[in-house]
Amino acid sequence: MDKPHAPATERNREPILGVLRRHFADRHHVLEIGSGTGQHAIHFAAALPHLSWQTSEQPQYLPGIRLWLAEAQLPNTPEPVALDVNVPFASPRRYDAIFSANTLHIMSWPEVERLFALLPSLMTSGALFCCYGPFNYGGRFTSASNAQFDAALKLDDPRRGIRDIEAVDALAHNAGLVMIEDAEMPANNRCITWRRLTGA
Repeated sequence: MDKPHAPATERNREPILGVLRRHFADRHHVLEIGSGTGQHAIHFAAALPHLSWQTSEQPQYLPGIRLWLAEAQLPNTPEPVALDVNVPFASPRRYDAIFSANTLHIMSWPEVERLFALLPSLMTSGALFCCYGPFNYGGRFTSASNAQFDAALKLDDPRRGIRDIEAVDALAHNAGLVMIEDAEMPANNRCITWRRLTGA
């Protein structure tokens, strides 16, 4: 089996890493939700060796992630775990940081709701959730390319689409999270960071 490859991860990993260096400097255990190929995981885990970087994905993608992890042989990337928001998930631990990239527009809206509802059971008090991807603001696309991307997503699956940041932030608020940064990224993407309120 050949390793899966996502070219976009090589284009966006350095800008994302800049955000993670700021916010994850004092973190210890990161859960990545929707690790895809696993390319982000090995890049960030190598650059941030103080972190234990736990990958997760739907079961069918785990073999590909294992190939990347096996090749990298990093000491801070444990065995990936199966996580599908449509299936009950009981984590053996809580994390002080959670990362997810390019997932919310691939999920249906009910799945996005389930993801945010799951977060409190995964996060320690004061934990951070950093989410990368495209977002709409005030119900509007931020660029013509994002509008075209949204149309392509919906053509592939009508349940998909770029999400309104206001609706996503409302889900975060309901989960006991408060937004602490909305960082502009290349190619009309954003990197949003929320903090779980103490006692939430």
